[in-house]
Amino acid sequence: MRINLPTWLTLFRVALLPVMVVVFYLPFRGHNITAAIVFLLAAVTDWLDGYLARRMRLTSAFGAFLDPVADKLMVAVTLFLLVESHPKGGWSGILMAVTAAVIVGREISVSALREWMAEIGMRATVKVAFIGKLKTVMQMVALVVLIVQHEKAAEALRLYHIGEALLVVAGVLTIWSGLHYLRAAWPSLSANGAGRGQE
Repeated sequence: MRINLPTWLTLFRVALLPVMVVVFYLPFRGHNITAAIVFLLAAVTDWLDGYLARRMRLTSAFGAFLDPVADKLMVAVTLFLLVESHPKGGWSGILMAVTAAVIVGREISVSALREWMAEIGMRATVKVAFIGKLKTVMQMVALVVLIVQHEKAAEALRLYHIGEALLVVAGVLTIWSGLHYLRAAWPSLSANGAGRGQE
């Protein structure tokens, strides 16, 4: 199997994840900003591989499989890092943990929904919508702010709270987009005799 340029970029995005984790925890000055730069680089490759695949018509089954996996890994790993390093417990910590759980849970659920719809030949019904793209942009902005500010310096705490608020907005958009996909798929989900085991 020959790997094309967009797929190499996706593989590069996956390879950046352990780099970001290591940099996130290394005790050197500016490690948080460096981790945010690594995250941003991964986010740019997310846009670039899709652009090149469309522009140069370099699509492949492996690339189509790997791209959403890389996206979800990037978000999930970053959320786990931020929840673990949250500055305090209480309602703020609970809100961060619940929001992270909602986002990760939605990604798993929508992935399963798309897989099931593909099985019955209805994959196009749950294609990416504008609300899904908006959710992704909000997630990326919130995560970058939170990575940069995760050291919790007193003078940076206000910006950290802005990042938390943006993440909650992303969580709301996550639920909204998940319901959008569920609504689109509901006629197939509720049909008698459809789905696995009914072929």
